[in-house]
Amino acid sequence: MTAFVNGQIYPVATDPLAAYGPLVASRTAEGFDVLPYTRFTLAPTTPTIGAEISGIQLSGQLSDETMSELRRALLEWKVLFFRDQTIDRSEHRDFASRWGSLEQHPFFKYTQPGQSEADIVTLAKDAMTGGVENNWHNDVSWHEFPSFAAVLRAVEVPPVGGDTLWADTGAAYELLPQDIKERIDRLVAEHDWINSFGKHMDPSTVAKLRPQFPAVRHPVVRVIPETGRKVLFVNLSFTQRIVGVSEAESNELLTLLYRHVHRPEFQVRLKWRKNTIAFWDNRTCQHYAASDYFPARRVMDRISIVGDRPVGAR
Repeated sequence: MTAFVNGQIYPVATDPLAAYGPLVASRTAEGFDVLPYTRFTLAPTTPTIGAEISGIQLSGQLSDETMSELRRALLEWKVLFFRDQTIDRSEHRDFASRWGSLEQHPFFKYTQPGQSEADIVTLAKDAMTGGVENNWHNDVSWHEFPSFAAVLRAVEVPPVGGDTLWADTGAAYELLPQDIKERIDRLVAEHDWINSFGKHMDPSTVAKLRPQFPAVRHPVVRVIPETGRKVLFVNLSFTQRIVGVSEAESNELLTLLYRHVHRPEFQVRLKWRKNTIAFWDNRTCQHYAASDYFPARRVMDRISIVGDRPVGAR
């Protein structure tokens, strides 16, 4: 295939994922019970990913029935948004702890003056520290047990900008061509922190941390145990290569999958307000923090919840 530009003929690669027109995926795996929500009001933000929850306060003692509906909503919508949540750090931690053990990120120093909650990461960006999270990623996919979920609370937001985006990796997998699915369903990829967090460390720190956090391997296609849904589990920030194929094929497949995941049809975008909370399933979506507000100030508190070892298709 060629293109004629300014009097010259240039070769143009054929895109195996080129698709124009409707890109409509299922929101859930086949067999998932889509039931009404009775403990709160749920308003979808897009057809497959993102829903705003109203009618509950996360600072309160949520009933087991409400928690059960929230679990179902998280599985169905992947990321939940809660507005006007006036909760403090302790209440933030209490809500997160109801979903599992809280994890401490090994590469952050979390504490602020007067604070000792080591499980809370404060992401403060200002005129001295610009936002650097503007790359698509699953949190700590380089860990043997990547995070199950994260609870992010807006403490201070810029007057404009600083949105966060999430991409539905289950919808992305579903709309891959069948021949691509067959190529990747049993493949494994290597994930590592050395080219991301490691870039900002001195060699002695890298040497000290390396034995604790070696490169790990996870399935390229991950299966969510509660639903059976297949999701893509490779990301720009931490995936190094696909194991067992040539470097050329690894690069080809990863580039193809990244471009596909990042289609706007698979995305939801949140415009933050103070006291907004976003709660997402780190297994089923990637996220990206737009860094378009410098030198304005943006402060977020994040708590992550321990996950399990990713399981692939069998």
